This record gives sequence, C-alpha cells and structure tokens, in this order.
Amino acid sequence: MRTVDLRSDTVTRPSAGMRAAMADAEVGDDVYGEDPTTNLLQERVAALFGHEAALFTPTGSMANQIALQLLVPPANEILVDADAHVVTYEIGAAAAYGGISSRTWPAKGGAIDPQRVAAMVRPDGYWAVPTRAIAVEQTHNLAGGTVAPLATLDALRAVADGAGVALHCDGARIWHAHVADGVPLDSYGALFDTLAVCLSKGLGAPVGSLLVGSAERIAQARWLRKRLGGGMRQVGVLAAAGLYALEHHIGRLAEDHARAARLAEALAPYGVVVGEPRTNVVLLDLHDAPGFAAAARERGVLVSVLGPRTGRLITHLDIDDVAVEQALDVLTSLLERRAA
Repeated sequence: MRTVDLRSDTVTRPSAGMRAAMADAEVGDDVYGEDPTTNLLQERVAALFGHEAALFTPTGSMANQIALQLLVPPANEILVDADAHVVTYEIGAAAAYGGISSRTWPAKGGAIDPQRVAAMVRPDGYWAVPTRAIAVEQTHNLAGGTVAPLATLDALRAVADGAGVALHCDGARIWHAHVADGVPLDSYGALFDTLAVCLSKGLGAPVGSLLVGSAERIAQARWLRKRLGGGMRQVGVLAAAGLYALEHHIGRLAEDHARAARLAEALAPYGVVVGEPRTNVVLLDLHDAPGFAAAARERGVLVSVLGPRTGRLITHLDIDDVAVEQALDVLTSLLERRAA
C-alpha cells in the first residue's frame, strides 16, 4: 500500500512531461539575464497578471521578502494579518533583512475588514512608525485555503490609495483562488503593486516562485535577489518546469478542490473539520494533533501538524481519488477509535 502524503502540495514530484521539458530546456546564465527559458517564464507570468515584469526566485519566501523591501524602507512598517505567511513562516525575515516593522490585525479565518485596516494606517509625523504597505495572502493557508473576495480586495486597494501606501499580495496559491472564484489573474494583478506567486505548491513544479511588478521595481528586485543569494545561473531547467506547469496544471486545480471537499465531507461528522474548504486545504481541530498524525503515519497517511490541536490536509497533483479513499479509511478509523 502506498503512502498518501497530505502534508502539503510542495511534496509533488515532477511528472514525466515536466521532466522532459526540463531536460530539453534551452539555458544561459540568468545572472547576466541570458537564460532564454527563464526570460520566457518571467514574461509569461508578468503578462498573466497584467504587469510589466516578473523575476524568478528560488522560493516564495524570497519573493515575498524582496517585495517587502521594495515597498517598505527600513524602520517603516507593513500591516498584515496575524496569521499571514510573511509574519508566521518566514522566520522574522522582514525585520532581520529589511529592518521592517510589522503590525498585525487579528486573524479571523482569513477575513479582512478594510475599514479596520484603514484605521490602523499610521501617516508620517507624530513620531510614530509610518505605514508604507499592506500585505494580504491569497489563498490564506492558516485559514484553511480561504479566498479573499474580489470586492474585499477592491476595497483594500481603495484604502491603500487613500492612504498613499502600497499593496502586496502573497499569492502563493493565487492560482487556486483564480479557479475557485473564476476571477481572471489580471484582475488580481490590477489590484496589487507587487505579487509573489508560487510554482512549487499547487502547480507541481519542483522549485520556484516569481515576483511580479513594474519594470522599475523588478530591476531593483534583481539586485535584492542577488544580495539575498538568489542569483542563479543556468536556471532554465527549473523555469521549464514552471512553464510546463502553467500550460498543464492550472485548470486541473478544480480536481484538488473536489478531493479536499470529499475529505471534509467524510470527516465532518466527527466534528474535527474547521470551516468549509473552498480550495485544496482542510483544517482539522484535533484533541492531540501530534499524536493523531503519528498514528496516521504508522498506517501510511501523512498529516501536517500546525499546532497542539491543529492538523492540516492538502490535496495536490499526486493525490488521486484512490488515495483520498485510502486516507479516509485510515483517518476515520482513528477518529472512531478516539470517540469510542
């Protein structure tokens, strides 16, 4: 019996078609801007979001942190929700590398109250740390893959414009929001000064994210990427995987959403499902998440542990219907044993 890995959509392996594209990729030295496959990927992603330029980075965290440094000078602040990836899972990088102060609004299932955010903005003067940018996460990981509605983002854009601050999107799983709500990618792009979009989560590439923005900002971002150690050479072999993913793996995300819904539906009677999944993430409220995950692992199902009570299941390219049913056999039996 195979192992069913539901810890993350970062665990996928490149498909045969993706590996072939990587093997055939035309390459050059990207530090000199001479890798044709990387240049094509950057141009294509920029066009998808309606922006002038994009920059390939090895990780989503690097793309996010470059964006924050572009938008927020040292000793100034960014506003973000308390569970956002940029302040939860990037190990204090905004402060450590950018000298950036972060201030958060309470995380409430990924919901955003634009008026509350507006009230938090600090202008120049008054000896206070001035706000320079607002960041949002689309979809929101710790809120269970929730999708911020376009109307909410429109209102947040109006807040940013009214306050004279920038707006950044950590769009690691923005492809899922695009498929779930049918919002065109360039409609999202029009709302944000910068976006960080990931290829190695839902899209199944082995490595890589892109920072999207204006030509001027992306030119500066290239310097920041080099400073952070992200200047890569013949990186077209990885960019080719991203191009393949864009061509073949966006539309199929609906399958991941359906499988996440199947998991949630089957587990809901046990009272452990948090919310109603909109995309490929299912959050679980468990009495003992580490113990539950350990027991599931012994039976071939891998569950992510996000806290003492919080477990997470993520569907992805390598999870088919058979794997979902195998996982449910294990997870429901463990939950029944706990309830007995």
